[in-house]
Amino acid sequence: MIRGIVFESPGFLYLLALLPVMIFLYIIRYNKSSASLRVSSAEAFNNSGKTFRHILRHVLFGMRVAATGLLIIVLARPQATNSYQEVSTEGIDIILTLDISGSMLARDFKPDRLEASKNVATEFISGRPYDRIGLVVFSGESFTQCPLTTDHAVLINLMKEIRSGMIEDGTAIGEGLATAVNRIKDAGGKSKVIILLTDGVNNRGMIAPLTAAEIAKTFGVRVYTIGVGTRGVAPYPVQTPFGVQFQNMPVEIDEDILKSIAEMTGGKYFRATDNEKLVQIYSEIDKMEKSKIDVRQYRMREEKFFLPALIASVLFIAEIFIRNTIMRNLT
Repeated sequence: MIRGIVFESPGFLYLLALLPVMIFLYIIRYNKSSASLRVSSAEAFNNSGKTFRHILRHVLFGMRVAATGLLIIVLARPQATNSYQEVSTEGIDIILTLDISGSMLARDFKPDRLEASKNVATEFISGRPYDRIGLVVFSGESFTQCPLTTDHAVLINLMKEIRSGMIEDGTAIGEGLATAVNRIKDAGGKSKVIILLTDGVNNRGMIAPLTAAEIAKTFGVRVYTIGVGTRGVAPYPVQTPFGVQFQNMPVEIDEDILKSIAEMTGGKYFRATDNEKLVQIYSEIDKMEKSKIDVRQYRMREEKFFLPALIASVLFIAEIFIRNTIMRNLT
């Protein structure tokens, strides 16, 4: 099958094997028809090249072979196929809630926690083309970086613009979760999901994390929580008289609160201790939260035998005409 072309009766294509046989028999017949003549010197024939009639005879045979091959293709009935898909989806609404506090610059991830989280989240977004996804960021306070949208190119560009220090420092987990719930609670998707990622302990904001979780549960929002940070100590950025330097400090993540939020809302808690583990976590969430996609495929076929039939007819007619005019009268 040629790309975009199928044959209704492909069995006829086996007849193309006859073409080499035709050529082989023609060569044998041509060699047998050549006469030999003994002469004392071939000097008189040095300037005698092949005549036009001689060359034309081979051309006519080539036309017959080509016409025969095209006729076989016509019998196989080539057809062009056009197909398209109709996709219907029941999308999932997802809000990514990302901690951008100063501690997210710790270097236990490569290049740091914040950039690693952004990169993995971007891959997650790219793998879910049928879902509406939004983005909330928080540190000492929270705000919506991007509302729910299916324009993932815009969302990814806004994700790239996130940096630590955009807002007052701190870790307001409750505020971040409440902002995300407020953005998703009235969405029309069959499922509402928040993925909350943080590396610390709630120490700012007017809304307690569990209060925000109760609100999420009321609106049927499922929350997956991710604690980011190695176990033990990690190199954190510290402002010194000589500029920002990295010092090993204990990693403190309020896992109990994160687990409670996930359990209360029907989600799940994950702990990411390195880049690879973070990728695995997003992959697991991706598998758990799949959109329902119904795909119906339509195919249309268009007959494409007319052109090879026309060319074969022209070649056959041209061969008969030349053989009965030019070849017959040429001396």
